[in-house]
Amino acid sequence: MTGLSRRSWLKRTALGSSFALLGGAGITTSLSAEEIKKFNPRPLAGPIRLGSNENPYGPSESVRKAMTEGFDLGCRYPWSYNSDLVKMIAAKEGVPEDHIVMVAGSTEGLKITGITFGQGGEIISCAPTFLSMMDYAALWGTDINWVPLTKDHDFDLDEIEKRVSYNTRLVFLCNPNNPTGKLLPADRVRDFCETVSKKAIVFSDEAYYDYITEPNYPSMVEFVKQGKDVIVSKTFSKVYGLAGIRLGYLIARPEIAAKLSERVVANTNIMAIEAGKAALKDTAFYDFSVNKAKEAKKMITNTLDELNLPYLESHTNFVFFHTGRDIVELNKQMADKGFIIGRPFPPLNDWCRISTGTIEEVSLYNSAIKEVLG
Repeated sequence: MTGLSRRSWLKRTALGSSFALLGGAGITTSLSAEEIKKFNPRPLAGPIRLGSNENPYGPSESVRKAMTEGFDLGCRYPWSYNSDLVKMIAAKEGVPEDHIVMVAGSTEGLKITGITFGQGGEIISCAPTFLSMMDYAALWGTDINWVPLTKDHDFDLDEIEKRVSYNTRLVFLCNPNNPTGKLLPADRVRDFCETVSKKAIVFSDEAYYDYITEPNYPSMVEFVKQGKDVIVSKTFSKVYGLAGIRLGYLIARPEIAAKLSERVVANTNIMAIEAGKAALKDTAFYDFSVNKAKEAKKMITNTLDELNLPYLESHTNFVFFHTGRDIVELNKQMADKGFIIGRPFPPLNDWCRISTGTIEEVSLYNSAIKEVLG
């Protein structure tokens, strides 16, 4: 840009309509006027956040309305208002209500599971993955048995299964995995859960389940229904756009669910409960979010193809690609251009995780990454 740094330009966009400015910059939006009005994407402002796998289109209009209307209940403790949301979630997952544990974001569910069942033994998982369960359990004295990902950057289920011993309390799977975005073969993960759950509790983190593109891919909730020692976590933070509201849930057989419920720390709040009920009803926003993430991923991978940079097939709302340089250096370079990108994920320190922002944000990101890595 002549006479105006990209960073300065990004800051200026916060002062006005992103769509007008983007039009002036020669960047077109694929949002129709109806979509712009209905889904009300936030004004474009720097720094642009593409490092936390958030859904920038949320909360939806119906969710905002539900939370606002719930203000009058803000003086009430939330536990007596949970039942309707639990019923909705139980119906969605096809389990009885006593299988559901409400938590303040699935991260709380991971942490309380780690300290409830991991103490006095070990948790086995692969690295890199989402660390909340293991990091928190380690603070309480649990041993963590780390298995490297395979050469194809998949969870090494064979090696995990070999390492399960009398000392193993939990096995943690993140499927699709964060940060790689990869999905385990359905038949193999089924076999794994069937076998390993006889020896230890298997935890399946399915935060990105909504973005899976493989037809009829199973949730491990099917093993919960069979009474197996399997726990599944899901969240409202991703496709529903409620990361800041903190709402998630665990699905487990009643004996496990009851034990976890006793250890819930934060509880959900009234606004989160109302948001969750409205979000589950808002199928239009759900479909919109899934489609926009797909569109943004395609834009990102098209640019990576242009740059001849390898990336992994993603079943999430982010893309993990090989940068060819240290991620700390790339973080600084992109920050100078007004972008927050993914943090380091050792030992893959020359890989980068890019979240799908709005179409406008991704357009600007693509231009910036071409300048840095082109």
